Amino acid sequence: MTVGRIIESDACVAEGAAWLAAQEPRFAEALAVTGSLPLRRKKDGFEPLLSAIVSQQVSVAAAEAIWQRMRAARLTGPRKIMWASDDALRACGLSRQKVRYARALAEARIDFKGLRDAPNAEVIATLTQVSGIGVWTAEIYAMFSLGRADVFAPGDLALQESARVLFALDERPKERAFRELAEGWAPWRAVAARLLWAYYHHAKDREGIR
Repeated sequence: MTVGRIIESDACVAEGAAWLAAQEPRFAEALAVTGSLPLRRKKDGFEPLLSAIVSQQVSVAAAEAIWQRMRAARLTGPRKIMWASDDALRACGLSRQKVRYARALAEARIDFKGLRDAPNAEVIATLTQVSGIGVWTAEIYAMFSLGRADVFAPGDLALQESARVLFALDERPKERAFRELAEGWAPWRAVAARLLWAYYHHAKDREGIR
């Protein structure tokens, strides 16, 4: 099984956006509002996954502040996390629960290089075995750290709200229904997510994801 298309450059994102706009008129309308979409590629490995855990259930601004404190304290690597005291991690802004999650990730010893060639489903299954990493976090990692072009995150509230506004829905789509709706956006679901986040930022004047 292949991993599918990998988003490596702005040109890849532009190609996906053009395809989506041709398939769905409302995406074309959204793209006219947002303009070019950001690449938003990140490196893979322990650090970006830890950063994703930090971002769970907090605002973009709060997540960024916590992460900057962790970087300043040099607490972004697995060994540093395992050696640090709970007090040191909490001083950066991590909750008790997220301290446990950070330690669980450090102890998991994930083969991050191996994930680069793993199918999307395997990536999600591997990451969600770690306490504190849910499907949303795993999907975000696959999307931005591995560059998978056909991964979506239907549990993301900003994506749900953006879709509600753009598609004039009565309410935010539930995760299962949203996942089914997004199937029609394959093989560029990750670009659809970028477009919906960008549209959310325009419609709500808020960032959808860090």
